[in-house]
Amino acid sequence: MTAPTPAAAHLAQLNVATLRHPLDDPRVAPFVEALEPVNAAADAATGFVWRLVEEGAPDATGMRPAGEDVIVNLSVWETQEALWDFAYRSGHLEVMRRRREWFERHVEAYMVLWWVPAGHLPTVDEALERLTDLRTHGPSPRAFTFASSYTAAEAAEHLPGALGAGRKVARGGAG
Repeated sequence: MTAPTPAAAHLAQLNVATLRHPLDDPRVAPFVEALEPVNAAADAATGFVWRLVEEGAPDATGMRPAGEDVIVNLSVWETQEALWDFAYRSGHLEVMRRRREWFERHVEAYMVLWWVPAGHLPTVDEALERLTDLRTHGPSPRAFTFASSYTAAEAAEHLPGALGAGRKVARGGAG
């Protein structure tokens, strides 16, 4: 099997956040209120491909694969630039600026990026494994950050081989 060309790769991202208070606590209400508009903006953003949502829910905040007080965000983007533009040049940035109000400060990596073949939907287990890889070994073509990024060509040998299936896909509209 030959490695996919860089044009056939998309960028996956996972970030985890440890809640200071439960999601139904009034101190977290501004974050909860921002979820729908921020997710809708992501869904409509140029270069957005997919984001994880819990079955029957508009987002993934009810999923707790990394611990009872840890929420996860897992998404796929056409390019690193598309993800960067959404994260740092949209209304998402205002929510990020307030994150210390709602989330604990992480002492280790809380966000990881990696390349996947176009059409592959990463699983939560795959994403958490990439985060563990980054935490254990530091940035590499297999698991990296915006500050220490790699191109799809550099990561080609680390692309997952199997296409994801069985996960609800949110695309466009309110998330």
